Amino acid sequence: MAIKKNNNQVKRTDKNSAYYQKKFWKIFFIGLGSIGLFFLFTSWGLFGAMPSFEDLENPDSNLATEVISADGVVLGKYFQKNRSQLKYSDLPKNLVQALIATEDARFYQHSGIDARGTLRAISSLGTSGGASTLTQQFAKQLLHGEGSKFLPFRIKQKVQEWIVAIRLERQYTKNEIIAMYCNVYDFGNNSVGVSSAAKTYFSKEPKDLTIDESAILVGMFKNSGLYNPIRNPQGVKNRRNVVLSQMEKGNIITEDQKLKLQSLPIKLNFKLETHKEGTATYFREYLRDYMKKWVETNKKPDGSDYDIYKDGLKIYTTIDSRMQLHAEEAVTAHMANLQEEFFNQSKGNKNAPFVNISSAETQRILNQAMKSSSRWAVMKSMEKTDEEIIASFSEKTKMTVFSWKGEKDTIMTPLDSIRYYKHFLQSGLMAMEPQTGNVKAWVGGINYKYFQYDHVGQGARQVGSTFKPFVYATAIEQLNMSPCDSIIDGPFMIRKGRHNVTEDWEPKNSDNRYRGMVTLKRGLANSINTVSAKLMDKVGPEAVVDLAHKLGIKSEIPFQPSIALGAVEITVEDMVAAYSTFANQGVYMKPQFISKIEDKSGVIIYEPIPESHDVLNKDIAYAVIKLLEGVTEGGSGDRLRTTGGGNGDNRWTGYPYQFRNPIAGKTGTTQNQSDGWFMGMVPNLVTGVWVGCEDRSARFKSITYGQGATAALPVWGYFMKLCYADPLLKVSKASFDRPPNLSIKVDCYVPKKVIDTTAVEQDTGEFEL
Repeated sequence: MAIKKNNNQVKRTDKNSAYYQKKFWKIFFIGLGSIGLFFLFTSWGLFGAMPSFEDLENPDSNLATEVISADGVVLGKYFQKNRSQLKYSDLPKNLVQALIATEDARFYQHSGIDARGTLRAISSLGTSGGASTLTQQFAKQLLHGEGSKFLPFRIKQKVQEWIVAIRLERQYTKNEIIAMYCNVYDFGNNSVGVSSAAKTYFSKEPKDLTIDESAILVGMFKNSGLYNPIRNPQGVKNRRNVVLSQMEKGNIITEDQKLKLQSLPIKLNFKLETHKEGTATYFREYLRDYMKKWVETNKKPDGSDYDIYKDGLKIYTTIDSRMQLHAEEAVTAHMANLQEEFFNQSKGNKNAPFVNISSAETQRILNQAMKSSSRWAVMKSMEKTDEEIIASFSEKTKMTVFSWKGEKDTIMTPLDSIRYYKHFLQSGLMAMEPQTGNVKAWVGGINYKYFQYDHVGQGARQVGSTFKPFVYATAIEQLNMSPCDSIIDGPFMIRKGRHNVTEDWEPKNSDNRYRGMVTLKRGLANSINTVSAKLMDKVGPEAVVDLAHKLGIKSEIPFQPSIALGAVEITVEDMVAAYSTFANQGVYMKPQFISKIEDKSGVIIYEPIPESHDVLNKDIAYAVIKLLEGVTEGGSGDRLRTTGGGNGDNRWTGYPYQFRNPIAGKTGTTQNQSDGWFMGMVPNLVTGVWVGCEDRSARFKSITYGQGATAALPVWGYFMKLCYADPLLKVSKASFDRPPNLSIKVDCYVPKKVIDTTAVEQDTGEFEL
């Protein structure tokens, strides 16, 4: 009976064993199937959106648009996320080596998922480190950035990463995956991608990164929020040294190199890339406005609109970064110096910076400034009354203000800050190649962060005597005159009714002197008002206005004889284009600041066609050039020349330009010296400079410092000195091209010292740059 019982027990045991085996395999296959279905459903996006095939093909969406100079330097970017795309070949070798050594030593051996690393991580429950490959880390960036800490969600995210990693490995080469990962990683401080990070933290192009700098960026891949060089320098140094140890472990650097590099301090050249700072800020903002209009008429192949903040366009400009920096340096150097003098002269003026205006007019200017301020707009949106808003402008508050010696923290009322900023002299400079119309430098003001009005392309100001060459050119063309022809400098009047004059007009010379018979060359060199007025009377305002418009001036110009003295508001941009026509043998070239635009794939989507038209024949254009050379040889622009002259004449002392090459130019000073101009030309570069305060009532009391020869000409002189010191720029020192068989007499005798030291356009005081 016992044996039978045992047999029954064996049978029941066998049955149980078979049952449990069956149940095990059933659970196993159900589990396996469930896992398979989970992977399948995940890949279909049922548990969260997955990158589409198009997303994987184009993981470089939301790219910053780059503004690139003619010499290949990135001047700035337009972006929502500051990210630029790099090819693998653009990445520094030491950064790639450091990344692989630190994050995924078997990167080139696995197919997206490192099985060995995954098993190790599972067996140690993650205590021996994670198992994410570089491909998985890139997949994480495409999917969700930082992973969830909630286990079920983390499992789902991990599966998603595996699926995307496998897809990436199938579609891209290893090098492409590295490049794309380096392009999408957020390094903080508004820097997405290695390119932006290199410029933000080190002010370098990626190819110029040193080994320790690359190690810092690679260390940030672990957690850019924690290992941020600005907030956590010690933590960044420690992490950098870990990366260097991994590089030594991978035989990329020697132990001696590792120890030497680990001993180095963290050295940054931090420059946050913003729209309000950097190089060519005013030009970039002008270009941004242009591009906003450009996208309205230029569409993508599928008919959709371009987005300059996301589409990763490359805008190749005509700006030369070296010349741009020289221009900015020249403006800064002279304006900081001139501003100091302006503040000194304002000390005794209770109504500073305004001169010779009533208290009512002053209050009108301040009220207008208040209503144009952001404070007024914000408080108005809060439904505050005008009385409440005005009262707030008299309440002292903490603020940071601009000064030429750096930003200053202070306490003042907003109304006082308005008056303070009204003191600042502004400047506009543009340089252009006359033969092509290519704009080479553009400085719209003294500091874009604090003064955002562009005084090159946006602000039109009275041009004073710089308008006179247009009158002379008209006279040479219509009356067959030459620079050597003479005209009487004497009292002159245009009677009421002639040339639409509503009352008798009798222009005076600034010094109330008359010189008798003078040549046209001397008349322009000394900016004699009566000569310009007589020429205007002979040719008529209509002819001068017509020529000015042919020269590209877009401002409305009244048909009045008084325009001969420059009572016309014109932009620096238009003035440079107009003067360039003389240097280009009478052919007008429209200013051009874009050479081409590429999409993110490098396909050219726009190339502008240069616009030009004939204005004057070569002989007339050259005759005007010779007139303008007289200005710098013996007129209001003579301080550009050598000091002394060898005859004991020290009146040029303190003007360190000493140019000996041919220069054509013209100074300009408006009534009450509110605007100072200098237009200067050499054969392959025409540059215009304007200087003045935002309000015309804010100005120097005397003409000594307010005239164009003192306010604007030094900027041109300093700029050209810097350009000539840079031989790569190839700025010409040659003579202007003389037309063959020239039919106009231009070589007339002029005594070297025919300078009227009391004339409005003359040097009437010493001013050292």
